[in-house]
Formats: sequence, C-alpha cells, structure tokens
Amino acid sequence: MPKRPLLPDTIAPSWLVVQALGTLFVAATLLTAREPDPRIWACYGVSAACLLGFVVLAYRLPRTAAVLLAVASVLPSAVVGGAADSSAIVLAIVALGRFATLTSVSVAAIVGVGLVDVVLAVVSDPTGFVDPGVMLLLVLLGLNRRQYEVQAKQAEALLEQTRLAQAEHARAAALDERTRIARELHDVLAHSLGALGVQLELAEALLTEKSDVDGALATVRRSRRLANDGLAEARDAVVALRRDVLPLAEALAAVAAAHARDHGVSVAFDADGASRPLPSAAVVALVGIAREALTNAGKHAPGEDVRMRLTYTDDDVRLDVTNNLGEFTRTGEGFGLAGMRERLALAGGTLASGPEDGRWRVLAEVRS
Repeated sequence: MPKRPLLPDTIAPSWLVVQALGTLFVAATLLTAREPDPRIWACYGVSAACLLGFVVLAYRLPRTAAVLLAVASVLPSAVVGGAADSSAIVLAIVALGRFATLTSVSVAAIVGVGLVDVVLAVVSDPTGFVDPGVMLLLVLLGLNRRQYEVQAKQAEALLEQTRLAQAEHARAAALDERTRIARELHDVLAHSLGALGVQLELAEALLTEKSDVDGALATVRRSRRLANDGLAEARDAVVALRRDVLPLAEALAAVAAAHARDHGVSVAFDADGASRPLPSAAVVALVGIAREALTNAGKHAPGEDVRMRLTYTDDDVRLDVTNNLGEFTRTGEGFGLAGMRERLALAGGTLASGPEDGRWRVLAEVRS
C-alpha cells in the first residue's frame, strides 16, 4: 500500500495563491512606501483600489476585472520617474505581471498594455532602462504562463469531450445490444409460440369436430415438445447474447445429437477447416438455422437421415444441411427459414434453401 504524503500536493488553487500573495505584496509595498508627494500617493491609492477590484471581480466579471488590472499597472508606470522610492515600479510590475497571465483577454491586449507601461516608464524616467526591461521580461514570462493555462484548459475541455463521447458510445452500444436481444427473443418466441398455437388449434379441432382423442393427444404431446424446444431456443439465445455461448461446432454437434435422439434418425455432423470465433449474433443465427432445418426435415421427411457440414474458409463460414426429400415434396420454405434468413442477414450472412439432386438443401454463409 503506498504511503500517504505528510502534506497534500496542492494546498490551494494556483489562482488563489497568486491573488493572496499579490494582495499581500501590494499591501506591504504601500505600508513601507516613503513618498512625500500626495499626488503620487493618490496614484498609488487608485492603483491599489483597482487591484482590489480585480481580486473581487476576477471570476464574476472577468472583462471588467481585466480593465481594472490594466489601469492598476498603467497608473504607477506613469510616475516611476517621479517616485521617491521603488514603490511605483513594484506596483506596476505586480499588476502587469498578473495581467500578462490572464486568459480572458487576447495576447494583443496584453502586449498593448505592456508597451503602454514601458513607454510611460521611459517617458517618466528617460535615463532608466532597468524598469522597462523588467516590465518586458514580466510580460514575456506572463505570456508563457498564460500559454500553459490555455493548453491546460484545452486539454481539460478535450478530456471532457472524450468522456462525453465515450458515454454516448456506451449508451449507443447498450441500445444496440438491447435491440439485438429484443430481436433475438422476438424471433425465437414468435416462431415457437406461433407453431404452438397452430398445434393447440389442431388439437381443439380434433376434439370438438372429430372426437379424435388419440389424434388430439398426439397433437398435445407435439405441442409440449414445441414448447420445450422454444424454451431451449430462448435459453440458448440468452446465453449467446451474454457471450458465454459454446463454440459453434460444439453447439451444432449438440443440436444434431438432440435431433437424432428425439427422432430416431442418423444426423451426420462434420466440421472442416480451422475454427475461429464468430460474433454471438452469427452463432445464434447459424444454430437457429440448423435447428430449423432439422425440424423441417423431421416434419417433411420423417425417418430420413440428415447430413450437416460446417466449413471454415478464409473468407466465410458455411453451414450445409441436407436430407432426402422422402415421400413429401416441398415447394418452398416455411416462415421459420424465412425468419432465419432475415436474422442471418442482420449478422452479415445469406441463406439459400431448396431441392437439389433429390435432396433438400439448406445452405447458410456468413462472412468473417
């Protein structure tokens, strides 16, 4: 655990330190001044009042405070040559040095006030060049300090903009994720509940119109399987969206094994190529397509074996599901595969299905 410093790194804000020290320095200068001329004392008084006004108004009326500070530097500069001691130049350089660091005024204004002070000092004392030189040096040092403060404020503003941009990006990502979750669950539940509703209506018709108890019982059992399958699909979708889904090959192998167990058929599954991670949306879509293709195979070609192949290429990932047509002939795909096609398109993939060489083929491709 790091040691805590005995004293904080920053006891007070820099502006407060400058204001306090400058005020104390001006007060000490006035208290120690030995000036017999009341007119120069009047100049000192007005300059000190302007300095006090600057301290009071600096963060409420910055432009007004800057004007007061400029006046506080100009007045003592005009009497440097006539002053009995160095009080005039001290007041002038304190005010001018502080004015040169202000960020509320332009560099041109700072340079202009500095030149006015230098000219007044030279005019009041044509033989002295030390005081004007000190003034010019303070202006340069103040501008350097001002540049540092400007850069610090720009960096702070940039940091705030970055923070706001990151917050907005996180918000947009959260909204996208919510939309994706809603879409996935809607697709799963709409498909499952729609098929379940059809089966329940069929069971009701068998009981009320034909009094076929055995047929209605078989339909109810089929409805229960659909409900279980829908619940499993919803659970898989939630797991995938939480990004702890199984690898695609393992998920497809599990789907194939479950279909073979439930329908008593052979489902051959092969995986070719070097596997690589895919976005969860693509994984969910491909697993859903495999499940839908197997369901359709069991519905339209019961008892027929199914072959499923997953292929990784350099550019894409392909899922190929084929089965014999059996005694039924399909003329098109159902709503399940149509919904899967839309879902796969959102994940950047394509889906094709139809008869081919006496077999029904479902081919899904995702760019990666």
